[in-house]
Amino acid sequence: MPASRRRLLIAAMLLSISFGSPVFADNCVSLPSTVAPERLAALSRGFNADGWINGAPPSRALLQQLRRAGMSHVRLPVPAERVMPRFAAKAEREATLRVLGNALKQLTSLGYSTSVDLHPGERFNRLHKDDPDAALREMQEAWRALADVMRSYPDDRVFAELLNEPDIEADRWQREVEALAAFVRGLLPATTLIVGPVNWQRADSLPGFRPLADPDVVYAIHFYDPMVFTHQGHWDEQDPLHHIRGLPYPISAGDPAVQALRQDLQDRNAVKALGMLDTAIAAAKDKPAVDRWLAPGFAWQQQFSRPIIVNEFGVLKAGAPRESRLRWLAEVTAYAREHCWGWTHWELAQGFGLVDAATGRADPDVMRALLGAIRAPAARRDR
Repeated sequence: MPASRRRLLIAAMLLSISFGSPVFADNCVSLPSTVAPERLAALSRGFNADGWINGAPPSRALLQQLRRAGMSHVRLPVPAERVMPRFAAKAEREATLRVLGNALKQLTSLGYSTSVDLHPGERFNRLHKDDPDAALREMQEAWRALADVMRSYPDDRVFAELLNEPDIEADRWQREVEALAAFVRGLLPATTLIVGPVNWQRADSLPGFRPLADPDVVYAIHFYDPMVFTHQGHWDEQDPLHHIRGLPYPISAGDPAVQALRQDLQDRNAVKALGMLDTAIAAAKDKPAVDRWLAPGFAWQQQFSRPIIVNEFGVLKAGAPRESRLRWLAEVTAYAREHCWGWTHWELAQGFGLVDAATGRADPDVMRALLGAIRAPAARRDR
């Protein structure tokens, strides 16, 4: 058997075990010479631990519960400005790195793999747009510091996500990420890198992104479509989506719940929200399910044979009908399983979180939806 075919079959078997349901090589794009199968299996399913580095860590009991349930990966967002010399004093940078080290120590001891995600805020994003050279220097200095912490842990357990949702033009990011990846590779020679395209790392942004020359890279996309559903009940009262609540998924113009919501928005003269809803209703005729939204990512993978992870996806709990949220989550992870993609839920215990606030434990229905233990609930249950 050729070595490339053997690696493909090993990858399929590992992913099948990790995902908990059969996966066959014929359903997946061949990845003969990129990331080690064991690392792809480690990235197969997980959650974002947003807020750990700059807030309170999750309890050990919760982390153990999720590990026993089958979660294998934690994406750990590190606020970029807290490790960049331009934005943080030495004491703050050192304190942030100590928290990161403690987090990696705990997660590694519990059997998780971790991706360290350089996660910028508005201050860096402004710099990134206005001063490319200065922004690249700050990213390099941040990764120099992060690499010093990561070197204490096994290369096959801790991965480097170069920058979350780069907010610049696609051509410029292509040049920058190639330079940044080479820089980080010099610091972490055996570490798997994770990179994504611009435009919030949408799947339909991948066709304009060229794979890096470095073979040990996983390509990350984010998925929140349709946003009128996933971000309904938005926390910002000035955002039109704040006024939308109770919108079911899938979205259908003939659904009585959708008709009632349209009427309510009309009665309240919520013009922007009504326009967003109508746009989503029209789009649903062409994109009725998540597979249509994610198809550009699969087409890109077929062209370039590179591994993909959906390392952000989720539904804001504040306004979405529960059964619709479960259905959407189940569809996303089902698509990932069918294509041997990894996935990482956004987030753990905040607005999109998989934790039940009443119990402090993982919501069992959300876990079943994510892990494929149950099929997506029938659409009629929300009506």
